[in-house]
Amino acid sequence: MTRKRWRQVQPQSMNHAIRLCLDYALHKHNRSVARIGDLVGVSEWAIHKWVAEGSMPSKRIRPFEFACGCTFVTQYIATSALKLVIDIPSGQAADQDSLLDLQNQVNDAVSLLTRFYRGEVEAADVLEGTTQAMKQLAGHRENVIKAKAPELELFEGGDE
Repeated sequence: MTRKRWRQVQPQSMNHAIRLCLDYALHKHNRSVARIGDLVGVSEWAIHKWVAEGSMPSKRIRPFEFACGCTFVTQYIATSALKLVIDIPSGQAADQDSLLDLQNQVNDAVSLLTRFYRGEVEAADVLEGTTQAMKQLAGHRENVIKAKAPELELFEGGDE
């Protein structure tokens, strides 16, 4: 059985996004459609209807994604509105390896763009490469913002 790379999967439609959430829940958390329905508070058939119609009530999106453990529906809605979606980083300090990874990712994206404009590579590959580079840059941007205003250490032992 091959290992699925969930981080690189991008939903192409609302039906696809809902289906990806259900597949992720089954693969990662062993949750059936019936179990997800119980967690969301709807019947299993309601979820099958959402998949068939490619729509769901907006008040059910976050509970559905929470039950599935992923955010493919939110990602699809944002990207269909031409918005870039990134996970908020955990705020870990950057080390030399992460900065080298960032530089490699940006170089790869520029290389893909160059090859695309020469007609040597498909648009989907360029979109994936540039999106990954932008996500890494945005993560480092968030780290810089957090450096200006560090998070409050609530449970750190202090000198009294």
